[in-house]
Amino acid sequence: MSNDEQQFPQLDTSVPHTARIWNYLLGGKDNFAVDRAVGEQILVGQPELAENARLSRAYLTRAVRYLAGEAGVRQFLDIGTGLPTANNTHEVAQSVAPESRIVYVDNDPLVLTHARALLTSKPEGITSYVDADMHDIDLVLSEAALTLDFSEPVAVLFMGVLGHVEDDAVAQAMVRKALDAVPSGSYLAIYDSAPITPEVVEAARIWNESAALPYYLRDTDRLAAFFEGLEIVEPGLVPVTRWRPEDEAREVEQYGAVGRKP
Repeated sequence: MSNDEQQFPQLDTSVPHTARIWNYLLGGKDNFAVDRAVGEQILVGQPELAENARLSRAYLTRAVRYLAGEAGVRQFLDIGTGLPTANNTHEVAQSVAPESRIVYVDNDPLVLTHARALLTSKPEGITSYVDADMHDIDLVLSEAALTLDFSEPVAVLFMGVLGHVEDDAVAQAMVRKALDAVPSGSYLAIYDSAPITPEVVEAARIWNESAALPYYLRDTDRLAAFFEGLEIVEPGLVPVTRWRPEDEAREVEQYGAVGRKP
């Protein structure tokens, strides 16, 4: 289905939503009063969360820059992309390699209304958008295959979204099916929050009381399980501010890693 043929769902501004709350924490403007109210409630208990959101976004930037640069990847499948903000995956990848192809996947109504903002590719490359729930990984892959060549390496990104899947077996099956579809030399990049401090646990509780899409914390052992069978890129699974940092930043409760499919 082409983007022009897609039917945009009704936008409900009365219910807070994950993508819009996160957009607010990142300092964006694509959110509503209900989203800001939840964001402010979370910030009361964890005032550093807004900075954490920006630091996590900076990790995505560094990971994509590594993948497009040192790793030489030219295809990216960004699953659960969220709302457009600074340094989107296609912008970072194509700043390194203009011929890069990027497919974004999301099913949030507000993200859909901003699809055209995501579809601004350098002329040498391609950027496209798939309206799909990440749980329907077969649909994700079939639609992505219209843009990406799955006989060549692909970087599969699950940035801050696997926490929305409560069952480890379900989440791991999604990741495994995505990796099974791509060849040797492909990569997996992930980050998610871990229950390291009581403040993070409390922030997750508030989020889950208010947001339409709950978020479930995983400890580092459970996060590491997503990378079984992969060659983990140095420095491994670490707080996102410790993954190939470009400057000094405090340690955060979001953990990230990049792994290569052998």
